[in-house]
Amino acid sequence: MTVATSSNNKKKNKPTMATKEQLAEVRKRLYEDFSFYANGALKIRTKTGDIAPLKLKPAQKILDDAVTDQLKTEGKVRVIILKARQQGLSTYVGGYLYFSVSQRKAAKALVITHHSDSTRALFDMTKRYHENCPEILKPHTKYSSRRELSFDVLDSSYVVATAGGEAIGRGETLTHVHASELAFWSKTTAADNWNSLTQAVPNTKGTAIFVESTANGVSGIFYELWKGAVEGTNGFVPVFIPWFADPEYRETVPENFERTPEEEDLSSKYDLDDEQLMFRRRKIAQNGLDLFKQEYPSEPEEAFLTTGRPVFNPEQLQKTLTTARDPVERLALEGDEWLNNLRGELTLYRRHDPGEQYVVGADVAMGVRGGDYSVAQVLDSKKRQVATWRGHVHPDYYATVLYHLGHFYNTAFIIVENNGHGLLTCTRLAKDMAYPNFFTEVQVDKLTDKETIKLGFSTTAKTKPLIIDELRASVREDEVELNDKTTIREMLTYVVTESGSMEAEPGCYDDCVMSLALANHVHEGAWEPIESADDYYIEMV
Repeated sequence: MTVATSSNNKKKNKPTMATKEQLAEVRKRLYEDFSFYANGALKIRTKTGDIAPLKLKPAQKILDDAVTDQLKTEGKVRVIILKARQQGLSTYVGGYLYFSVSQRKAAKALVITHHSDSTRALFDMTKRYHENCPEILKPHTKYSSRRELSFDVLDSSYVVATAGGEAIGRGETLTHVHASELAFWSKTTAADNWNSLTQAVPNTKGTAIFVESTANGVSGIFYELWKGAVEGTNGFVPVFIPWFADPEYRETVPENFERTPEEEDLSSKYDLDDEQLMFRRRKIAQNGLDLFKQEYPSEPEEAFLTTGRPVFNPEQLQKTLTTARDPVERLALEGDEWLNNLRGELTLYRRHDPGEQYVVGADVAMGVRGGDYSVAQVLDSKKRQVATWRGHVHPDYYATVLYHLGHFYNTAFIIVENNGHGLLTCTRLAKDMAYPNFFTEVQVDKLTDKETIKLGFSTTAKTKPLIIDELRASVREDEVELNDKTTIREMLTYVVTESGSMEAEPGCYDDCVMSLALANHVHEGAWEPIESADDYYIEMV
């Protein structure tokens, strides 16, 4: 009887085929689905000090969606995250790296932070993941030090380091990288550290590079990487998470609370309630509006603060970024013709109009890769930015570009800066090529009264403030329709320094600004024809 009972129990406890399939499906999902794995296998320390499962918050879900989408399309992860403070994104990335290396063979993750305290905190978080991981999922550990977890059976590891050393990532083969607070890495070593890391990760499926940071000015590796991601040139997916995505960023509203007109606009634009507005108001009272925008941005552009005083109104330019027209066409000069080319230097925002009158402002650079750009801005009679040419060419060939650009735009009036390399461009365009509609200045000798015609525009300590102030007034009064986002971003980083000079923020360009200022300077002004009815002339009589 005992034997029979034991035999029956064995039959009852024997897993059915369906149960095995279900277990296999669950295990497969734990291997592939990070959000499912996080909730079941990862434990975090909450703000109240409790140990709880990692249930993804709204900000983390935004990032998870971006990661999932890129994995589906490319099979690898390359994301850069511009974030507000304390949204749990380092927690997400740390969990994702543990999820990856603890279940895969020959995986190696490296986490680099800007400060040793942060390095220690992220490693402690990962050790907590490991110590609280269910035994069925926990890999065997060869050893654990203050900076490394090594899983011997899998031949995988998780390592942390602090930015600043010369050998970070050099000579390694990494599968997963987390560059934390990249904007705050030491400026003297950040470029070398970043280059070493990117070279250490093969461009293959299953690899991942996460870059996450709050903003820290308009220069440096993080800023350039973010710009490249937004422009779609560097392979990284930009992920921006505004402060109000976090449900914890709220404050109790007092009885006498009344919204300001600005808060009414913000509420309408971002669907903010009073508790969120109260949180914003308190933070601004503590740290000021500029710092709030940097650490708790609502839009990506407002996160990047300049070190000087902005020449142009940042709020106005940020709105313009959202309303600017998309390019309608890109052209490249091939021989004597402008032909369609997805990588062409000439970007059109409005189609060419044979009956229009155009103005072209041109800034000249040396033509060296990695240096300043030569830029030409095209405005129509209504002061609309209809096209922009931007590229690296030698000053003599730039004259050829401007010659054909001018004729393409109905023999447009062209003004070229003649400083430095611009003198060669002016000479070739006006004299050698005899372009017929070119800006010149007449200079009179004070002693002899002799008049001399000078080709192009001379930017001096007196004329530069003049043309920049004219452009600032035109932008402020909405006389200029701005469409080129590169130009608008340059205007956002064009500042007045402590010495009073107007120039680009260190590490930024001003070629688009100067060329636009030149075009605006010689433009006769936007105007609209007025239609008069017959009654008007009867009244005059």
